[in-house]
Parts: sequence; structure tokens; C-alpha cells
Amino acid sequence: MLSADVYAARRQAVLDKMQDGQAMLLLGAHHHLRNGDAEYRYRQSSDVLYVTGWEDPECAVLLRKGHKKPFTLFVQPKDPEREVWTGRRAGEPGAIADFGADQAFPFAQLKLQLGELLIGTRELFYAAGLDAGYDTKVLGSFAKVRRKARDQGQVLPDAFISPGRILHELRLFKSSAEIALLRRAGDITAQAHHSAMAMAQDGVFEYELEAVVDYTFRRHGGSGPGYTTIVGAGDNANILHYIVNNAPIRDGDLVLIDAGCELNNYTADVTRTFPVSGRFTAPQKELYGLVLDAQLQCIAACSVGHTFADVHDTAVRVLTQGMVALELLKGDVDELIETKAYKKYYMHGTSHWLGMDVHDVGSYVASGGSRPLEPGMVLTVEPGLYVPAADSDAPERFRGIGIRIEDDILVTLGEPDVLTAACAKSIEQVEAACQG
Repeated sequence: MLSADVYAARRQAVLDKMQDGQAMLLLGAHHHLRNGDAEYRYRQSSDVLYVTGWEDPECAVLLRKGHKKPFTLFVQPKDPEREVWTGRRAGEPGAIADFGADQAFPFAQLKLQLGELLIGTRELFYAAGLDAGYDTKVLGSFAKVRRKARDQGQVLPDAFISPGRILHELRLFKSSAEIALLRRAGDITAQAHHSAMAMAQDGVFEYELEAVVDYTFRRHGGSGPGYTTIVGAGDNANILHYIVNNAPIRDGDLVLIDAGCELNNYTADVTRTFPVSGRFTAPQKELYGLVLDAQLQCIAACSVGHTFADVHDTAVRVLTQGMVALELLKGDVDELIETKAYKKYYMHGTSHWLGMDVHDVGSYVASGGSRPLEPGMVLTVEPGLYVPAADSDAPERFRGIGIRIEDDILVTLGEPDVLTAACAKSIEQVEAACQG
């Protein structure tokens, strides 16, 4: 967890961007059951975490511009009987003493207190329409005090605005503390990928590699994977979001692992593809070399002066040129790009923002076009090629090969900073890691 000063500065940055008469309401994530009465491990809403660091369920954050008490928390109250079962709670006293709240109430009083706190507020930054239960509480709180506000000649919010207009723009630009967390998460992720490379051999199951990856995350201080770990061997690598992870791997296969460690609520996102035998075959090396070349050129484009779309466009051109050279595609490169024929073997985008969420918040467009890259942004670069085993149009030597190479990149005023550079990537490095 970051220091209290970091969260206080973030709240102040939010308040600074608000106008008088505005407030922001953020509601925590729900606690879900896995099955029966077994619970999933709880993960707080990233927006709530960003401004408070509060990790427990049943939580709401209210920020009010211009108030003597701008920061209000609604939380689970202290309850010794329940804490025996579900763990210790900070309660309202902890919300004030440890998390910097100006005042705190039990979460059960949200509907009762919220309307009172928002008398005199014209506009509310609130994600309306996402959760019917929360919407009912919020609107019900207004109904309770509408007459009181009118009698006092005051207003209640008559417009909802997405909190993302302020909050997600702030989250898009990473501080030095956030960058340090992402870099450390990347280092742990590299160790996990290397452990899987060294473990892979004929007859080992995909889930065994998943286990060593996720174990390595926890062993080095991470909270676990930031998203469900993907381990696809052979033709399974051609399924982009393959998470079954239950097939045996075979000598001669490539294995694609897409996995990232979450550390203090920030996640890495790394994909590597490697040979079970420890050595790439000639066809595997041809396709791997092409994807790697595309990735390196894309990383070079992650700099000031380029846009978000420039990164993807670079990948498309390099891969399309390579596919023509390798006879995966036939025709003029420009025409193949214009008609999107490349999507037969490269069907996804090249990048997304990264941070507290693996597909992090922040707009991809600005002024009607693709957003220019600026220092402090972190994005993934993940070109790939996917040739299904059943594709009779492809040269036979490439069938059943799926390759993706992904790193996490910080945009700076100078050269792009590869936060996940510790993870083996060149053909020589990957083969060495497979040898242990």
C-alpha cells in the first residue's frame, strides 16, 4: 500500500479539477460468491483504491468541492463478532485516523446520510446506470431530503457525470511511485515466465506451468495474477483468451504464456512464446523472428511525437510485409492492409493502457483522432501471429503455430522505457531460459 500522503494528494487533484457545487461519489465493488457459500478473494474497485487505498467491501467515497469536510467514507463498522469470521475491520475510527477521512459513517447508512450531505450540490460525478442496486440507494437518498432542500432554498444534484472524466485522466498518467510498482511487478513476472520455460517438457500439463507462474507471483510478494493466466500449448496458442489450461504439452510444440503479477493493486502484463524442446524449429523461428521484429519497431514508436494508433499501424505494416514474404498472404501490402486481410492471422489490437487494471482506464482518442503519447503513460505492446492447425490456406510448416510477444512500456521524454525488460525475449535468450 502506498503512503497516506499519496492518497491525500490524489484526492486533492480530483477536487482541484472539480467546480464549486460539484461532488464525486465512488462505490466499492461487490463481494461475490464463487459457489454455495464459498467466496472469491475480494478485490476493491480500482477507482476507490486510487483515491483511498481502502481494500474492504461495503465502501463508498464522497468527495465534495469547497466543503469543510470534503472527504467522507462509508465503511463496514467495527463488529467483533463478524470480525472473528471475516477478518479485522478498520471501521469508522480507522477510516478517519488511518485513511484520512474527514468523517465516516457505516455503509448501511449510505441511503440515509447521502442526501443530507449533497444538499447544495448541483452536479454529481457518479457512474449511473452501472449498478441498479446502487442507483436505487442514491436516488432514494435524494427523495428523502428533496422537500428539506426545497424549503431551505437549496438544490440537489440534477445531473450525473461520469467520474472517469476526471479520475480516469488522472489514472492514465503514472507517478514515480506507480512506475516503481509496475517495474517491480514486471521483474516478478519475468521470474515467473523463466520458471515456466525451465519447467516445460514433453508430458507436462498446461496447468502445471500455470501453477508455477502463479506460485512465483505470490512467493515474491505479489497478490497473485492480475488477470487469469493463459497457458496455451501447440494449437491452443491460437485461442486468444485460452484459460482452460488443461492440455498436455508435447515436444515440438510452442507454448504461449500470457501472465502478469499484481503487486499492491498494480499489474504487469507479459506474454512470451517458447519451444518445449528448448530449441525453435526453423518454421517457428521464422514466425517468431517476424513477430519480434514487429514488436521492437512498435516499442520504438512508443514515444512523444507518435499517437496510440501509430503503434498498431506499425505492427500491421511490419507483420503484413512479413506474411507476404512468408507466403501466408498474397498480394500488394498496401491493399492487404486497406482490406484488413492481415486479420486472418493478426486479429487483435497491439496495445492497451496498463496500471491498476490490466486494460486500464483512459481515453484512446483526443480532438477527434488517435491520442498523442505523452510522458507518464504506460501501454502494452503485443503483436502476434496465429496460424490454426486446420488452416489449409497457410503453408504447411506454419500450421498450428501461435506466437505473441508482449511487454509493458513507459512513455518518457526520451527513449521508451521497457518496464518488463528483465524477461527473456530474443531467440537466444528464450532458448537459454528453456535450458534452465
